[in-house]
Amino acid sequence: MSVTTTTHLNFRGAAREALDFYRSVFGGRTVAVTYKDAGAVGDESEADWVMWGEVTGDDGFHVMAYDVPSHLPWDRGENPFFVSVRGTDAEEISTLWGRLSAGSTVVRPLEAAPWAPLYGMLTDRFGVTWVLDVAVPYHV
Repeated sequence: MSVTTTTHLNFRGAAREALDFYRSVFGGRTVAVTYKDAGAVGDESEADWVMWGEVTGDDGFHVMAYDVPSHLPWDRGENPFFVSVRGTDAEEISTLWGRLSAGSTVVRPLEAAPWAPLYGMLTDRFGVTWVLDVAVPYHV
C-alpha cells in the first residue's frame, strides 16, 4: 500500500494552458482528459475543458489540474487548489476518508465514479479541500 499527495490546481477554462506551461517549465509528460472524453459534458461550450489533467516528471515533479465547470462556484483567489490523496488500496483510502471527514463538510461522498473505483471530496474543518481516490492507470 502507498499513498501520495499532490497539489490539485483549479481553473476556469485555463487548465490545459496551465498544464502546458508547467510542463514547459518542469519537463515531464502531460495527460489531459476533457469533459467530452469522459462523457460528462454539462455545457457544450465547456466540452473541451480539462476534467482531469496532470504533469508528471521522472524527477518526481507532479501537479494536477482541472477546469471547474460553470455550474459550480469558483473564485480564482478563494479556492485555487485541492490536495489530492491517491492510493491503490480501497480500504486504505476509505480509512483515511473516515479519519479526515471528522468535522468536515462532504462535497462529494466517497463512492465509485466513472473514472475511479472510489472518489470523494471534502472540505476539512480548517477550510482545506481534499480529494481522495483510488488510482487507476490512464491511457491516452
